[in-house]
Order: sequence, then structure tokens, then C-alpha cells
Amino acid sequence: MNPTDAFTPIQSAEALFRSAESTLLAPNGLDADKLAPVFSRLMAHDVDYADLYFQYSRSEGWSLEEGVVKSGSFNIDQGVGVRAISGEKTAFAYSDDISLDALAAAADTTRAIARVGQSRSAAVARRGEPRVLYNAVDPLASLDDPAKVALLERLERKARAMDPRVIQVMASLASEYEVVFIARSDGHLAADVRPLVRLSLQVIAEQDGRREQGTGGGGGRFDYSYFTDGVLEQYARQAVHQATVNLDARPAPAGTMTVVLGAGWPGILLHEAIGHGLEGDFNRKGSSAFSGRIGERVAAPGVTVIDDGTIPLRRGSLNVDDEGNPTQRTVLIEDGILTGYMQDMMNASLMGMRTTGNARRESYSHLTMPRMTNTLMLGGDKHPHEIIASVKNGLYAVNFGGGQVDITSGKFVFSAAEAYMIEDGRITYPVKGATLIGNGPDALTRVSMIGNDMEMDSGVGTCGKEGQSVPVGVGQPTLRIDGLTVGGTA
Repeated sequence: MNPTDAFTPIQSAEALFRSAESTLLAPNGLDADKLAPVFSRLMAHDVDYADLYFQYSRSEGWSLEEGVVKSGSFNIDQGVGVRAISGEKTAFAYSDDISLDALAAAADTTRAIARVGQSRSAAVARRGEPRVLYNAVDPLASLDDPAKVALLERLERKARAMDPRVIQVMASLASEYEVVFIARSDGHLAADVRPLVRLSLQVIAEQDGRREQGTGGGGGRFDYSYFTDGVLEQYARQAVHQATVNLDARPAPAGTMTVVLGAGWPGILLHEAIGHGLEGDFNRKGSSAFSGRIGERVAAPGVTVIDDGTIPLRRGSLNVDDEGNPTQRTVLIEDGILTGYMQDMMNASLMGMRTTGNARRESYSHLTMPRMTNTLMLGGDKHPHEIIASVKNGLYAVNFGGGQVDITSGKFVFSAAEAYMIEDGRITYPVKGATLIGNGPDALTRVSMIGNDMEMDSGVGTCGKEGQSVPVGVGQPTLRIDGLTVGGTA
């Protein structure tokens, strides 16, 4: 599925500003000119940089189990975060009251980090020109409540109809409408309106007393109209296939072997085991396995890893990051050579580098930090069938469940949700309980074949870091990795 093919923006960047100002500033008696005294108050002390992050969000969630609505939730939140930076020190305050008095009080709180300095004024007047990667639609309003429940019911019926062994179906729907307005002490203004939807499905299949589960789903930055019957069919087929395949799965063998990773969602291993280690804050602090290695070979020839926040409609994409800078397509590893890190403004400044538009935060009540958007390994020149045919004895991992990673060492453990044995160049039987164990930087050097089938996940990824969750995308082609440790149950 690629929802980006037919994307046409229906709003201008100017319309995003008008929407943000009418949602966040005007109802609270504010405008851009009235923010200047707040910055003057912040910058009266020896502060290098300050910003205001206004946010309004409306979200909902629906879940269906066995044809019955089990839960429904609705939430509205708004507020402003005030941040001041002096060198490596950051002061931060936030309030759910968007008013001049609340902003002044928050500004006074943040000044505690800085030395008394010369009073400076700040003009807030310069608007950025964000790209438009998704339309400013309100997904919550795109269907009425009965239609949302009916959507989940259709998905459930499709899953049940695919295989008589399906005995339980759980489906959920979530959406968010978010408006942000960012003002900075350098005079820069930015605004964004961010829709987000996700549809998830879990099925349980039973055969001869054995039960297995499968999952499916997807989403992105659009409204509920994306979930056509054809899309629902794909989600249901994915979940049912995974569950029924595992009904016949044998225990996975253990040992060191060649592993072939499937295209798409298996890129979550790349995201966790390598992506986090390429975020600027870990490298500035020297706590990443990639610290101080720019210009060095860190991966096999042909391995190119990028972070791209500019792909239309994708879950991890943003028109501007949470510091108001345009997101970018950032090459992190090129043909096996480490070329850079993902940066927000503070880390970039402290490391003498440029920001890459990777500043992200969960909400106005959280601090900004360098985070991934859509992290991808680019495709190579091998047909997936050629890669499978090259393996005498190994594991083909098509889908993953959970995993754990140590950023400092790069060590990872990932469990395969759907996997098969490869024997004499052919996919033979499914296996259950396979766990991939390795080291991210080391695994990159063991990539021996790269497929020409790069694809992204269906739009389900959520990334956690320091207690903050943000939506992300992952992607990769089929990959052959030699000499990877597999933990099994056989």
C-alpha cells in the first residue's frame, strides 16, 4: 500500500498559519506581536535561545471485541511549553493555560538557568515556509460515531470470513487532530496542522487445541476515508495469514546462521538497533556505539540508511519539526560510510553541525529531543528470489514482534512473529519462537545481499525514548545477513 502516490495538497502554508493562529492564539487574546514581550522577558538573562510551543490536540479511540464495542475514548488538550537554553543547560516550563499571564510566569521560571545579562528585545515576525506533506483534515469529523463502529465491524467480518479457524477478533481505531504554533527567540514562526489515524486488528486462530495470534493494520496522516474495503481486506488477510501459518509452525532451531529479513516492517530492527544510535544527543554524550565515527566504514558496501521526514502522508512525516524547522531527507550512512547524525537545534549547535529537522516532542508538556521520523535502508540490485536461493540453510524472518536494544553497545534481541526455514535455497516450513540476537553496528557489516524491493511499513510504528512516544515509519528491502545468532525453542 502506498497512499503517497496520488497526494495533492489542498492547503497552502499560509492556510496552516491562519488555522493555527485562529485555534491557538486568537481565542486567548494573543497574536504574534504580543509574544515579543515574553521573549524580551526570557532574554533579559543570558539565554542563548528560547521558544514557545503552542499545541491543541483532539483524539479518540474505539475498540471492538467479538462484535461488541469494548471501549470508546475522547480527549481534548491544549497548552504551551516554554523553553530556554543556555549552553548545555535547558530550563522548561509548561501550562495548560494559554494566556499572557501564564506565558510571563513560565518565562520567569525558565530564567533560573541563566546568569543576569544585558536586556535584549526579540522581534517575532519571520514566518517560515513549511512544505505541505498532508492535508489539514480533521479525521475525527470524517465519519460519525455509528460509521466508525461499522468500519470496525466490517473489518471483523472480513477476518472471520477468511478462515473458519479464526475464533476471536479484536479491532481498534484511533485518530488525532493536532494544531501547533511555534515561536522562537530568533523571530522565526512556524505552524502545522497534523492529522493521524491508525486501524489495528488482532485475530486468534485455533486448530487441534492449539491457538495462535496474528496482527494487521495501518494508517497515516489522512482521515478515515483511506480505509476502503480493499484496504480492510489487506489488513484482515495479513492478520489471518500470520495466525494460521503459526498454527503449523515447528519450534525454531537455535544457532548461528544466515538470516534473510523481509521487506517493510522488519525495518523496525534497523530503527531500534541502529537508528537510535544515530540520534545526535547520544553521540554528543558519547553514549552511542557510533559516537565519533563520522567518515568511518560502519556497514557493508551498498548499505545506505536515511531518515526522511518528507514523504507525503506517512505516519512519521512532519511539515515542520517541533522546533519549527522543515523536516529533511538526511543520509546517515552512505554506501557503508557513516555520514551524519539526526539533530535538533541544541545538539547541532553544541556539536558544530546543522540541524536536520529531527526535533520532536510528545506534547507541549515534554522537552524536544532528536528523534527519528521515517527511517529507511535503501534498496539494492538483488531480486528477493535470488537472495532466498543463495541460502543453503537459514532463517527467513518476515515479521517481528517486540524487541530490546542497548544504545551504548548496540546489542539487540528481537522476536520473530512470522518466520520460515530456508533449506537449499527454498522456503520450507514455518517456525515459531525464533529470536534474533546480535549487535546493530556489527550486523550492518554482515549484510551480504540487498534486495530491490524496498518498502515501508503500513503505518503502525510508535517510538519510545526517555518516556516520550511519537509516531514513526520504518522501511527496508529484503536483506541477507550472514552469521547472525538465532535463539530458538527446538
